[in-house]
Formats: sequence, structure tokens, C-alpha cells
Amino acid sequence: MIPIANITVATNSDIPQIVSLVNSAFRGDTSKKGWTTEADLLIGPQRTDEASVLEMFLKPDAVILKHTEPDGSISGCVYLEKQENRIYLGMLTVSPEIQAKGIGKLLMEAAETHAQAMGCNAIIMTVISVRTELIAWYERKGYYDTGIKKPFPVNELFGKPTQKLEFIQLQKDI
Repeated sequence: MIPIANITVATNSDIPQIVSLVNSAFRGDTSKKGWTTEADLLIGPQRTDEASVLEMFLKPDAVILKHTEPDGSISGCVYLEKQENRIYLGMLTVSPEIQAKGIGKLLMEAAETHAQAMGCNAIIMTVISVRTELIAWYERKGYYDTGIKKPFPVNELFGKPTQKLEFIQLQKDI
């Protein structure tokens, strides 16, 4: 991976900070300070937990990239997993306190660089279909709807949906 402005590979010791960051960006009142909140779609305090993030670290061909502030705090992260000739991108997160300042864009650029270094020709992701503002953001970055839909997993540990949800798959060819 080519270094991009304060983005490095996360390690197991980063798990508590990553869990806190992700939960703050997607759930609860703190998440409502940013535009990536899912708090109105899912009732519950957490989007992930330490066991789930550790499981991500243990997958072969997977990595979590992190954006670190000068004080050492993690302000953004993204999960990348090689799946055949594509990279699956998940858990793109930026602290709600500093969203819309270019950190998400840097993480996306780092994801593309990583995908190319892994010999992949596309990046795929799933997004909740009713998150139209998020889908539009990804489309501005070159992603398109593949037409593939997937059921939204219901796991009480990570929130109870307030409505029927499904994922759509987005892809960017690189």
C-alpha cells in the first residue's frame, strides 16, 4: 500500500478505538452530529463490538486502514477484504465531529491503492438501500449500483430495524 496522509494499517491494539469510533458514527446521539448516522434506522447502542472487529482482523486477505490525528487518536477507518479479483469495502467511518473534511475521501483513495496493489480490478460494497444521500456520495466517487440486492441481517446485538431494510451492492471498476 502506498502511504496516503496519515493512513496506516490498524493493529489489534487499535480495536477498542475502532469500535468506539464506529459506534459513535453510526448509533446514538453522537452519530447525529454527522451525516452517516443510522440511528433512525436501527434502534440500539452499537454497530459493532470488539469480538466482531477482532474477527475482521483474523480473516485472511483482510485489513483495516485507519486515519490517525496528530494526537494519535483514530478519526477514520475502513475495512478491506480481498474476495477473488475484487476488494470488499466495509465499515467506512469518519468521526461525526469532523465529517465532510476530506478524511472519507482519503480513506477511499487508500482503498483503491490497496485494491490495485492486491491485483484487484474492482471494489464492491453493500449499502442500506434507503441511505440515498450515502449512495449518492459513493456514486460521485465512481461507484454504481450493480442491481444485486441482499437481505439486511437482523442481529439484536447490533440494532433492531425501525423499518424493512435491504442492502444494495455498489461497485467501482479500477
